[in-house]
Amino acid sequence: MAKISASVYTSHVPAIGAAIDLKKTGEAYWQPLFAGYEYSKQWMKENTPDVIFLVYNDHATAFSLDFIPTFAIGTAAEFIPADEGWGPRPVPKVIGHPELASHIAQSVIQDDFDLTIVNKMEVDHGLTVPLSLMFGEPDAWPCKVIPFAVNVVQYPVPSGRRCFQLGQAIRKAVESYDDDIKVQIWGTGGMSHQLQGARAGLINAEWDNRFLDRLIADPADLAQMPHIDYVREAGSEGIELVMWLIARGAMADVNGGAKPTVKHRFFHVPASNTAVGHLILENN
Repeated sequence: MAKISASVYTSHVPAIGAAIDLKKTGEAYWQPLFAGYEYSKQWMKENTPDVIFLVYNDHATAFSLDFIPTFAIGTAAEFIPADEGWGPRPVPKVIGHPELASHIAQSVIQDDFDLTIVNKMEVDHGLTVPLSLMFGEPDAWPCKVIPFAVNVVQYPVPSGRRCFQLGQAIRKAVESYDDDIKVQIWGTGGMSHQLQGARAGLINAEWDNRFLDRLIADPADLAQMPHIDYVREAGSEGIELVMWLIARGAMADVNGGAKPTVKHRFFHVPASNTAVGHLILENN
């Protein structure tokens, strides 16, 4: 059967993608951030999965305010990088895994989670920046990717509890897939940041690191945190962190297995007015 080997968590700040594409990673401002992912890139070379189930949020690219799915799974064979206003990022197209994606959709919907099935979709920086951080600049991404878009842009957004439960359902779905493949699940977005209003530029490093502590040690309790706490403590865009709970809910310890191994943890501020968090957890 298929197995989830690890989960990866990272911010997906668009300016990070611009820094990579414009060859600015060695500049004084950016070098400390990219240094925090050097271990991760080596780890990925040694632990490349067959498929990444990548949880992210669309930024009004694939979906507009005319149509806002709460949870959307990409079941296409490929996904093209989106033009977000200054041309598509110069990164490879994303190759999907329609068979596993369709299997997950079937299993999760039968577990009473309503997913939107998307057979054609462009993917923006929310998905491509994490791939660039973990894989660098290859000619082709070294594994297949299933995009899983979550609405954290337009209220109402899903609760942390619902996201955590969804992660558990995704793990069940993956482990019922017949092929013997390795799957990683990634949660992206965050950490604390606010892009508008009187609190624009807000960063709460203490709260962010406490979130990481709780995500590792007691994710079930963390999943009970209400939306208002994210917004009050981590800014209006800090709500993106509920997507990390989907990835954490899919780990083995949540379902009676052993605690995961923390392979890497990194935190850095700022990156274009955003706190950047990163974590790699391996199942045992």
